[in-house]
Amino acid sequence: MLQWIQSDAFFEGRYKDKVIQVDSSRTGAEEEEMIERLLKVEHTDEPTEIVIHVNMLKEGWDVTNLYTIVPLRAANARILIEQSIGRGLRLPYGKRTGVTAVDRLNIVAHDRFQEIIDAANQPDSAIRMQAVVLDPDFLAQKTGTVVSQSQLATKLGLQPAQVTSSTTMAGKDVAPLFTKPEEQKVAQIAYEVIRTLENQPQTLPTVEHLKRPEIQAAIVKAVEEQRQPGQLELEGVAEKPDIAAVVAKTVALVTRQTIDIPRILVVPKGEVKAGFKSFTLKLDAMKYPAVSEDLWIKYLRTGGTEVVALGRGGIGEARLEDYVVSGLVDFNDVSYDVHADLLYDLATQTVKHLQSYLSEDETRKVLRCYQRDIARFIHAQMQEHYWEDVAGYEVKISKGFTELKPSAYTYSIQEPPADYRVSPSDKSNMAKYLFGGFSRCLYPVQKFDSDAERKLAAILEREAIKWFKPAKGQFQIFYRQGADHLEYQPDFVAETADTIYMLEPKAANQLDDPVVLAKKEVAVKWCRNASDHAKSYGGKPWRYLLMPHDAVAENMSLDGLAARWGGK
Repeated sequence: MLQWIQSDAFFEGRYKDKVIQVDSSRTGAEEEEMIERLLKVEHTDEPTEIVIHVNMLKEGWDVTNLYTIVPLRAANARILIEQSIGRGLRLPYGKRTGVTAVDRLNIVAHDRFQEIIDAANQPDSAIRMQAVVLDPDFLAQKTGTVVSQSQLATKLGLQPAQVTSSTTMAGKDVAPLFTKPEEQKVAQIAYEVIRTLENQPQTLPTVEHLKRPEIQAAIVKAVEEQRQPGQLELEGVAEKPDIAAVVAKTVALVTRQTIDIPRILVVPKGEVKAGFKSFTLKLDAMKYPAVSEDLWIKYLRTGGTEVVALGRGGIGEARLEDYVVSGLVDFNDVSYDVHADLLYDLATQTVKHLQSYLSEDETRKVLRCYQRDIARFIHAQMQEHYWEDVAGYEVKISKGFTELKPSAYTYSIQEPPADYRVSPSDKSNMAKYLFGGFSRCLYPVQKFDSDAERKLAAILEREAIKWFKPAKGQFQIFYRQGADHLEYQPDFVAETADTIYMLEPKAANQLDDPVVLAKKEVAVKWCRNASDHAKSYGGKPWRYLLMPHDAVAENMSLDGLAARWGGK
């Protein structure tokens, strides 16, 4: 980007000496020059008019003479869009000047023009001026963020990184395992040592192996090497903690408050060959109208409209097909070197289709304006013709068990956690409730997406040894949806005397949904691999249960659900 702006091809080299790039690669004199120019960007004698930055200018740097913002990454998150608009709304002179070109903020949206207009006109849009009246009813609805870490971490006195001044911790009433500071410190060191053993599945395939004398002796030795005695811990002055006893109690707690979740990697054997077969595109549904190069301006304050005629600008492709090809090679699974012939074949089909009802000039404008949408349209069809040639796959266990990840929930500050045994009055909005009162859950509080999930939690509280709702990233299970590999997050995990269950209650009309079935397929394979690993050390097998939500009732047993919905 920097080289292009500094070249003669960009507005005849007008901005060659008026652009700087801010990134972490600059050091020494270059870095000092970059910072000096950045700090002087508002000065009239500083020539800089364009600043390119790579995630460097966030909080702590601001300018008022900012006239154009060009995001070069997709702003899919609403907060990113609002932040960019907020930067543009700052007035260069601190007040309105009466000059429309200075006072007005232009948001250029091209193909998403109507979407921006509709979003801006919503009552809750950040762009609109709003009057907020703070009355008792409004204050009563105030929400906050609560971080729920595992009971294990809380009992050890650990603090998750997510806790800030604006968040609270769940489980403040959980009694610590150790009350003496030095013993708690030893326990925390022991737990960190245990976490390092996660990566040794051959030596430690399960937390139960922590109880072995040789494993505990190794943990005690590691703790003694890492522990720094307190200032007052002098002979005859302060009592030295019994490290072996503290380690034994910590190990007992870890085994009680953990469900063994192995980290499973399925890797191909030998060389992997993959690609896309040639095919004929289905283009009947692709009907883009001719595109005007005029700039339409919609005034959000007044609702008025203005059209500004523009000259043709930007850099065009030499061939019409190049617009399609350059859009397709942006996808990670498309290699130009491997798929060049196929890409140009698909591009030719697309161009011929557009030219069947548009002129060549109109076709060029459509390809320029809708390049990304056209590329996504074609790429989605390419997935149906994907092929892969691999000799086979092998399963590798990189961790015998994994630490339970914390979760963050939004909750009403005025309302304490609801009792999981009681069905709430507003079942249509279950996500707003935070539930507590558990005795066998590995977390102090949980949220449920439906009343069926609350009922299932009641069953697990009664019949499971321990259970929880996994946080994102706990399992690292992925399923394929089109071109994307998305993470599957099971609803529940529960351990009984002889089995570990992965449970998924779904609406009855969604059981045959392709996405639900894709998740089920990868979950069943994961459970099969986890069961094979457990068999190697005499552990408990895993079972996957996908059940309709209306089949869950509190008077049912877990065995009954498994018999009906556990499959083969």
